[in-house]
Amino acid sequence: MDVIELLPRLHLLRFPVGQAYLWRDGDESTLIDAGPAGSAARIATQVAGRLRRIVLTHFHEDHVGGAGELAAMTGAEVLAHRLDAPAVRGEVPGPPPVFEDWERPLHAEALRHLPQGGFRRPSEVTELRDGDHLDFGGGARVLHVPGHTPGSVALHLAEHGVLFTGDSVAASPVDGTVMPGVFNVDRAQTLHSFAQLAALGASITCCGHGGPIMGPWSPPIVSAATPTPPPPSLS
Repeated sequence: MDVIELLPRLHLLRFPVGQAYLWRDGDESTLIDAGPAGSAARIATQVAGRLRRIVLTHFHEDHVGGAGELAAMTGAEVLAHRLDAPAVRGEVPGPPPVFEDWERPLHAEALRHLPQGGFRRPSEVTELRDGDHLDFGGGARVLHVPGHTPGSVALHLAEHGVLFTGDSVAASPVDGTVMPGVFNVDRAQTLHSFAQLAALGASITCCGHGGPIMGPWSPPIVSAATPTPPPPSLS
């Protein structure tokens, strides 16, 4: 796991597939996403003081795999949108993505780098709704941004100009191209959510994959019927 400081109170935790973010308020921390299975012990070494909560942007295993173990270790509250929470708890399978042809080899490659087998699920998940506010970072607003999954969420810390997007937004590791996330259940919804997040004009956009986007960005002019060209790389 690589640890990258973005702000004195904000660190990016990068895994072989995906990443998480750790926000610190004094002696309390909030984790946004929890990495793949087996990540909990490494994440715990970066927590100063109390880990108060783990906010999951969606149910995919590279974002929730470490949540159950980490919550058991620390007593942190786990939160997810009400539409994804049953899949996070393991009560139901999450809906599969509708792949574009070029996404299939990318997905196969990502799976090759993820731990195989099951993982510990959180025993309790607090369910979020659009417009909820969480008391960290001067007030974090929960935004329901469906498309990648039915219950994908973003978190906006307006006081600090920081936006956590989960996989609704991605940045190419090759050239930083800003693009909608891949492996979506509903591409039209993803494009709508992507534009909604761009309109916030965040100073730092923290994506689920790729480096942080520094400064405001604009969505490309595309429609749900327009084929999306493959990015240079998403590894």
